[in-house]
Amino acid sequence: MTGGHPFRPWRRHRPAAAIEHVPSPVRRHIVSVPVGPDAVRQAREAMTQRFSEVGVASDSVFADAVLLVVSELVTNVLRHAPRSPVADVGMTVGAGQLVVSVADAEPCLPDLEPGAMGAGLELVAELAGEYDGDVSAEPAVGRDGKVVLVRFGLPSRAMDTPRSREAMRWPGA
Repeated sequence: MTGGHPFRPWRRHRPAAAIEHVPSPVRRHIVSVPVGPDAVRQAREAMTQRFSEVGVASDSVFADAVLLVVSELVTNVLRHAPRSPVADVGMTVGAGQLVVSVADAEPCLPDLEPGAMGAGLELVAELAGEYDGDVSAEPAVGRDGKVVLVRFGLPSRAMDTPRSREAMRWPGA
């Protein structure tokens, strides 16, 4: 101590520069949906219920894009992962990104090269690209299977912009 004042590195009223370097919290939600005729509906409903918790307006164009990606990925599990009793559908938000993940018990990774993807994955890749994101797949950790990950950059205004017919612009439209 010098001058009688104790050293206090964590003051209650920190300058703005110190606050800017504090990372935003990561919020993650995962739901397991039984693979079957209601899987897509259940996955969409579960993700919709979590939008407000992660700061996404459920009536935004961005929310529509995320839900379309969830639909396409769960549909792929139904078509291409016959060994999967469930699909683990996740949404993780942090560091300016929203990541949709869908895990299944099929170890075969999809071919994500341009021209090799099916129509559903091509749509997913286009939607991710609209939000400065990408698509990847990797083996599941600690179990058989794989995880398909779709990263979106969080849009600054689309989070709270309601969708309208004029605002809707799907890739290729």
